[in-house]
Amino acid sequence: MKINLTNTKINKIQSDIQIVLVDKLEDLKEKELLESLDFKVSDEVMVYLPESGKIFVAFEEETYDCLAIAIATAIKKFQTTNFKTAKVDLNSFDSKILKSIVEGTLLGSYTFDNYKSKQEKKKKQELTISIQEDSPSLDNIELNSILNESTIISKAVNKARDMVNTTPGDFYPDVMAKLAKKLAKDAKIEYKIKGEKFLEKNDMNAMLSVGRASIHESKLIHLSYKPKDAKKKIVLVGKGLTYDSGGLSLKPADYMVTMKSDKAGGCAVLATIWAIAKLELPFEVHAVIGAVENMIGGDAYKPDDVLVAKNGTTIEVRNTDAEGRLVLADCLCYAQDEIHDIDYIFDYATLTGACVVGVGQYTTGIMGNNEILKRNAVLSALKSGEYATTLDFNRYLKKTIKSDIADISNIASTRYGGAITAGLFLDNFVTKENKEKWIHFDIAGPAFVEKAWGYNPYGASGAGVRMTIEFLKNIDK
Repeated sequence: MKINLTNTKINKIQSDIQIVLVDKLEDLKEKELLESLDFKVSDEVMVYLPESGKIFVAFEEETYDCLAIAIATAIKKFQTTNFKTAKVDLNSFDSKILKSIVEGTLLGSYTFDNYKSKQEKKKKQELTISIQEDSPSLDNIELNSILNESTIISKAVNKARDMVNTTPGDFYPDVMAKLAKKLAKDAKIEYKIKGEKFLEKNDMNAMLSVGRASIHESKLIHLSYKPKDAKKKIVLVGKGLTYDSGGLSLKPADYMVTMKSDKAGGCAVLATIWAIAKLELPFEVHAVIGAVENMIGGDAYKPDDVLVAKNGTTIEVRNTDAEGRLVLADCLCYAQDEIHDIDYIFDYATLTGACVVGVGQYTTGIMGNNEILKRNAVLSALKSGEYATTLDFNRYLKKTIKSDIADISNIASTRYGGAITAGLFLDNFVTKENKEKWIHFDIAGPAFVEKAWGYNPYGASGAGVRMTIEFLKNIDK
């Protein structure tokens, strides 16, 4: 959906329909009519009055989430009409308000109908945002920067959504690698794609074992954005399980549905580095993704196997469905071996159902060894419109991943604290010098939800993209 900014007063803008954001009814001439329709100032409450050509949508507070959800609710209604143009008046100008309106519009208007046999023709609709006359003029650098930045961020989120929503039959490791190459070329950044011979030669046996039974070759993807005079060096590592059957520890049938979403961490990383390059942020950023398919077959890795990871750590396999951490283990080792003087290293994964049980399906679990870094990551998530919370490591849960026959086990000896024990497993593959620079993001909950929520549709949400960019924007603060 196209978005225009103007300093023209709202009543002078020619448009098919007007969206009215409502936080109180008192000043509206349609007050009595809206009250008779039981319109209340509550998030996601919306009324369309065809006779007045207006969509009234409520928001409770002037926060990013409330405003983004409100405009998304109205935009979804707008999309059901044959109208081509809509307008909305910002009662007061604020950079945060504009950001929420732009992102709410672009994220809320997202649809994924690639697999519908009868696809509706995409409507060319546009929204004009009226900035009040006493606000900055349209040649104001900040104003245009907000529009440009929010548009790129929203496009990145929607790219991640598209990738995650694509079915495993159409999105396997080679497809992910080719798409990564396409994104890299579009963003004018470097890329390397490595196959299983490289994994074998470089002792990446944990990742190699997970994909062994698939007919699709595993791929290691490495994208690099290197601007001149970069202020920091950031590494993003993503779990790219293009499909996870559970391996020989086969998932129940119901749990296999939605496992196309197990690549969400890798997709978020690809979309994020694309956005960073498009925004020309002054940081060197590397994206490392392990693209693997976990299947069953005569060559499948097995419970009771002992795998040797790239850093020499031996891993007892007690459950082949705890495969994402094996892929990430080797990817973390690869990243730290290949990239030096790292300032931050973040990994993203739909790693554990335990995280969803613990914090709900809308929230990312953030883990690591640096308390300040973790809390800054949570703050960045909340500012960006994502939900996140910290899950703390402790010495007692660390003991539960010890193995009697290897260095560590890929699952804990307790059924409790599964998100944290998975994070503690990954900690074994972060070097001493990077312990305080590393964060693990478990996005298992928000990455894919089977019902629409806020401005997120059924399916993929693009979790991780906005929070990471927000973190980088405020890195100096």
